[in-house]
Amino acid sequence: MKAFRCRVCENDLYLENSLCISCGSALGFSRSERALVPVGDDGRYTDHTGATWFRCANRELAGCNWLAPAEGARCDACSLTRTRPSDDDAEGLGQLPAAEAAKRHLVIELDTLGLPVVGRDEDPVGGLCFDMLSSVDENVVIGHANGVITIDLAESDDARRERVRTELGEPYRTMLGHLRHEIGHYLQMVVVTPGPLQDRCRELFGDETADYQAEIDRHYSEGPPDGWEERFITTYATMHPFEDFAETFAHFLHIHDTVDTAAELGLVTVNPAGFGSFRDLVLGVWVPLSIALNQINRSMGKGDLYPFVIPDAVLDKLDFVASLAPAGPGGGEAT
Repeated sequence: MKAFRCRVCENDLYLENSLCISCGSALGFSRSERALVPVGDDGRYTDHTGATWFRCANRELAGCNWLAPAEGARCDACSLTRTRPSDDDAEGLGQLPAAEAAKRHLVIELDTLGLPVVGRDEDPVGGLCFDMLSSVDENVVIGHANGVITIDLAESDDARRERVRTELGEPYRTMLGHLRHEIGHYLQMVVVTPGPLQDRCRELFGDETADYQAEIDRHYSEGPPDGWEERFITTYATMHPFEDFAETFAHFLHIHDTVDTAAELGLVTVNPAGFGSFRDLVLGVWVPLSIALNQINRSMGKGDLYPFVIPDAVLDKLDFVASLAPAGPGGGEAT
């Protein structure tokens, strides 16, 4: 993630900032400029082309600090949300901002990589949209179907999410991680299947036409196959070729974003875009960086930041999903 600075006073900023704590300037995120820009007292920003932008209508509802093209309109990221909790669902609405913040982060990642973010307004049938659902009164299953990504907002609650992570024996579980996994399903649908890449995808991940429900039943009755660590990044990836692809894609985003952030902040001295393949980037930068970050976390009494081992077979899979990004297999320019 890019390092942001206030254009008024040069103070360091975080992506989520809507106000500079140093000079007090109101801020908004410009997607086209990929920058936090100063917003006037009237809530407007005029860019270099003369176009006027406005604060997102979801500023209060979802804590959104992005700019929208019209007054009273939602920004590009918020417009991707098809369903949200009802106004009388205080708990669900309280969980919404964290999920929307993770989604905004995801959209920036996809923009950086040149991957498609086509909403339902452009493609009513297969376009991307999000159902941010409250599980206060109903069961919500996180998943993807034909461009619709469903998210259980209860996953925004740290205590609940940690309990579920422990119950399922998962080494890692975050809201951003859920979104990265589900967007992998979407991108496999729109970029890989059908198309010339399908044969190579099947060679690496397996035949995606395998009965999904049967594979789910097998996974939960028998568990992962013996020796899974040599071919998969997680046990969940062993369930079905679709899940292997989505898990691998999520890890591609984990690694790409963290390496680029480290490079932007001067923690990595090499340019990530200089690697000819994602495999080389993983071996040359990510492995030593993740070991160092894990050691730092342990110094703070925390668990490993990246509690995974990447076998050689997964390197091939990572290389494949990275090649889907127009920015290039090495991950594009540091953001």
